[in-house]
This record gives sequence, structure tokens and C-alpha cells, in this order.
Amino acid sequence: MTKKDKIVLFTQVGLVAALLLIPGVIGFSLKYDIKAACNSTFRTLTAIYPFFIVYFTNFYVLCPKLLERKRYGLFLVANIGVIALANVQIFFTDFSNVDEKYRWGIWIGIAFFFVFNLCIAALATGIRSIMRINEMKKKLKEEQQKNTEAELSWLKNQLNPHFLFNTLNNISGLIQINPDAAQDSIAKLSDLLRYTLYESNRKYVSVREEIEFMQNYIDLMKLRCGPNTTVETSFHVQDTSMQMVPLLFVSLIENAFKHGVSSNKPSFVRIRMSNKGRELIFTCQNSNYPKDDKNRSGSGIGIENMKRRLELLYKDSYNFKQTLEKEIYQIQIYITCPS
Repeated sequence: MTKKDKIVLFTQVGLVAALLLIPGVIGFSLKYDIKAACNSTFRTLTAIYPFFIVYFTNFYVLCPKLLERKRYGLFLVANIGVIALANVQIFFTDFSNVDEKYRWGIWIGIAFFFVFNLCIAALATGIRSIMRINEMKKKLKEEQQKNTEAELSWLKNQLNPHFLFNTLNNISGLIQINPDAAQDSIAKLSDLLRYTLYESNRKYVSVREEIEFMQNYIDLMKLRCGPNTTVETSFHVQDTSMQMVPLLFVSLIENAFKHGVSSNKPSFVRIRMSNKGRELIFTCQNSNYPKDDKNRSGSGIGIENMKRRLELLYKDSYNFKQTLEKEIYQIQIYITCPS
């Protein structure tokens, strides 16, 4: 028996005890007679014990054994049987002590008792059903939480190799162009990997930590860009101690450099972050040079994973906007930082 079940049982027993003691207390207070109080309590017990039999039998036996197993017909028959057995003593006692010409009144009383017992059975069934529904909701919520955590873990596990693969590609290309810069970028990569391996395991990190990570990542991406590419960053957040999900915008930055930078055309990448109170605003804007219709800004597994993480972690506390006008692609994300 769980702690919750014990509380329910003790509450029910307490109510029964209170109902039995009230008549005795009243009888004693009126006559100051212990015998009268005991008689009042006994009469009350005799009158109402069938109701408690019906209630507790339904609550602890019929509902879990029959109703919750969808054996509705047997549940109804069993209830009628329990009501009949619980009231059989009252029926025979009252019926035998009443003159034959007044026994029609007993039949009316029996009908009343039967209906009242049905109400008691319905009450027990209702309370038991509400408790079961609440228990099922709790289990469902726990299961959904487990599924959410498992999916987030899967998304994060996809993000880290994806990030590492793209960064190593950048360094590989940079080694041929500028070996000294490649050496510096390896040191920065070490810091970035340390962040992704350790800090990203936390549910939230400070905005300050995330900005530092993004700036290092952008610097690493810039090393591969030619002179025809302009990269602008602006991080103006008043309270950088606010908490946010780690590595949330990495996919957007990677997407901007992947699709926004051309080797022979003027290109730009603009990344900004600001805040209004506890609302964080991230804007990423880039020129758009897709290789084909399937390879354009806003496509790819990284963006889809980021959207899914937003849905799971921020639920109704975020807003995602993306626009593509002529050759300019822009994404804006509004998230409410937890207090």
C-alpha cells in the first residue's frame, strides 16, 4: 500500500468514526448519560453500517477487480448482491415487526434504502475513478517526461558530432590556405569541444557563457571566409547571467556560413543578440547562395533539430520567424529565459 493509499484509507476511517461519534456526543450532551450515548451510537451504527459495507466493498474490491477490468455486467450484478446482503438484517427485522397492513410502507423504505445504497456505490465508484484518472495522468506525464528527455538526449548526441564534423572540415580547408591560422583554430576548437562535452550536459547555461562560445565559433568560421565576405556580430544583452539552453543557436550560425558565403560573390553574415527584460532575441541574417533547391538556407538536419529542441524545451515560451527575400535570408528567435 502506497503512502497515498494509506492517506485515503485513514481519511475514510476518520470520517466513519466521526459519523459514529457525533450521535453519541449529542446524546451525552443532552442527558449527560453514558448509556444513552452508547445507545445512540449503536443505533446509528445499526442504521448506517450497510452504507459503509457498500462503500468500502465498491472502493477496494468491486472497482479494482471488476470495473477497472471492464467487466461492467458483473460489476452491476455484484453491486446489487452486496446491497442486498448488507441490508438483509434490516429488511427481515423491520418486516417481521410490522403489522401486515402497514408492510407496504416497508417496501417503500426498502426501495429508498436500495436507491440510497446505489448512490453510495456511485460515490465510491466516482472517487475511485477520479483517483485512478489522476494516477494515470501522473504516469502519462512521467512517461512523456522520460520520452522528452530521451529525445533531447538524442538530438544533443546528433548535434555534437554534426558540429565537430563541420568544424573539422573548416580546419581541414584552412590548413592548405593558412597553416598558422589553422594552428590557432585548433586551440579554439579545443575550447569549443570542452564546452560541448561538459557544459552542454547542463540543462541551462548563462547567456554570457553561450555568447562566449558563439563568438569563438564565429571566429573559427571566419578564418575560412575570403575577403569578399563581411561578418558582423553584435551581442548586447543587459543581463548576461540569465539562463538559456546551451548550443541552441549553433545550427543557425553554421547554416548562415554554409549557405550565406560564396567563394566568388559578395557575401555577408550578420548575427545579433539582444534582450527585452527576460526575453532573449537572436537574429541571424545572411546572403543566400543555394547550390540547388534542396540545399538552401533554412534546410538541413541542424535546423530541424533546433526547432524540435525549441518545441520540447521552451514550449509556449518561444517564437520562431524565418524570411527569405530576394537573396537575403533571416531567422529571428524569441525565447523567454527562466526566472
